[in-house]
Amino acid sequence: MTRHFVPRVLSAIGFAAVLAVPAAAQEVTLRFQHFVSPNSANPKHFIEPWAKKVEEDSDGRIKVEIYPFMQLGGKPPAQYDLVRDGAIDGGWVIPGYQPGRFPEAEALELPFMTTKSGEEASRAAWDFTQKHLLDDFADVHLIASHMHGRGILHKKGDALESMDDIAGLRLRGPSRPVTLLLGKLGATPVGMPVPAFPESLAKGVVDGGVIPWEIAPSLKLDELTDSHTDIAGDQSLYNLFFIWAMNKDKYESLPDDLKAVIDANSGMETSAWAGRAHDIGDNEGKEVIAASGNEIAVLSEAETDRIRALGAEVTAEWIDEVTAKGLDGAGLVSDAQAAVAEFAGSATPPSN
Repeated sequence: MTRHFVPRVLSAIGFAAVLAVPAAAQEVTLRFQHFVSPNSANPKHFIEPWAKKVEEDSDGRIKVEIYPFMQLGGKPPAQYDLVRDGAIDGGWVIPGYQPGRFPEAEALELPFMTTKSGEEASRAAWDFTQKHLLDDFADVHLIASHMHGRGILHKKGDALESMDDIAGLRLRGPSRPVTLLLGKLGATPVGMPVPAFPESLAKGVVDGGVIPWEIAPSLKLDELTDSHTDIAGDQSLYNLFFIWAMNKDKYESLPDDLKAVIDANSGMETSAWAGRAHDIGDNEGKEVIAASGNEIAVLSEAETDRIRALGAEVTAEWIDEVTAKGLDGAGLVSDAQAAVAEFAGSATPPSN
């Protein structure tokens, strides 16, 4: 009995050990996608380095594949649902591409809400997200929430000299708060995702639009537009809220040690990293546009104040609108302003 029993026990132990090895060294491939050129600032300075860091921190057990230009399918406005439903493992999402779906996040996108630093704005965005937006994004696993840098108005023809020059222009806007401001300024706002902007310019669908410096070269705005106008002061004309998120079931399926790798590359500092990528890209993008010979201008303090007054009207009307829907509009704006103030001056000086 012993002669037959011992080999069987040893065989069973050996079999169990063989099964245990792959479990302990589980390898996972994560497929993330975004909607812009891989040479754009966020993919170049955040998404790709983030993927590399996750791979290194996991000793190669996590492989992160990045797909630009929505190569895994779908359109940019559907990105959140693609992540939620598991069509992709993760991705870069602009909630504002689905107007009205995430109304609390709009507080961060209101006119003159943030500074011109993407890093500072992104720290504020993560702070605000923890207080107000976790329920909104409960059906995905949130890695970072962030903002871009300064918003610039790019257009065909001469640069703006006064607020009045905006009247009558057909201008692209990325989110509802932005289009509300453009409408107040007398423009005809046209909401559209960023990939559609160059073709719309080329076909004359729009005369220009708002977008940060960093992505202007990859959209060929040095060729498709003639002038680029910023506002005076430290505040940005507008900003846009993003999330970097993962499918919740995919995250939950990871062994604890690999979850820990994702967790270590999530949160406030990761959000700041994403925002800093835009600041670096803004420096690079502005240099490219300047080298093209296009006109670059900054509105005067007086004209900026005129726009700021209309921006305040947009904010007041937004507060009334969301309050009527049962949200604390004034509280959301107050908390967004407090978060921005808390992190003002926290940015790392960008370098190329």
